[in-house]
Amino acid sequence: MRTRVKICGFTQVEQAVQAAKLGVDAIGLVFYPPSPRNIDIEQAQKIVRALPAFTTVVALFVNEQEAKIREVLANVAIDCIQFHGEENAENCRIYGKPYIKALQVHAGVNIPELAKQYYDAAGLLLDAYHPDAKGGTGQGFDWDLIPQQCDLPIILAGGLSVENAKQAVQTVRPYALDVSSGVEIKKGFKDAAKMAAFITQVNEGDRS
Repeated sequence: MRTRVKICGFTQVEQAVQAAKLGVDAIGLVFYPPSPRNIDIEQAQKIVRALPAFTTVVALFVNEQEAKIREVLANVAIDCIQFHGEENAENCRIYGKPYIKALQVHAGVNIPELAKQYYDAAGLLLDAYHPDAKGGTGQGFDWDLIPQQCDLPIILAGGLSVENAKQAVQTVRPYALDVSSGVEIKKGFKDAAKMAAFITQVNEGDRS
């Protein structure tokens, strides 16, 4: 199986288009005001309008109010929602969209049990635990905490980069990798060469 690639946290139209042309499967748009990668609806519309066909658009929210999420969905062509906070399963499914549930992984997290709670999710995104941040920290976690069997597709995030993308594929064999800071020049600004190299490393991991 080919490992999919999602690059998250685009703020610039041309960089999102570059990613799509390089073969990324999905781009992530952050609607979380504390994040340096947060964008408004107007910028999201510009990014989505510029994308070529067959590029999945994922909207990231963190413990957001229902009205705000519905406002984004009404104005931006979103394919999938990523819930990156403490949202329960009921609150994830009310929007009638495929959704991904992000988990901050540490020794006390029961991933198989959470997969049962979010049984209808399109995937579980496993990220590093941080007490003050919700993703995008560039920090990794112990991949040995990931169960060998899971009822949902595993999307691996947290501290991924060109240097460890191949190893991540070979070690975890996830459904997808999700990278943000590992392909940036600075927060919110993606580097075309790093994006291309990351995808190459993922493809090499698949072949080995």
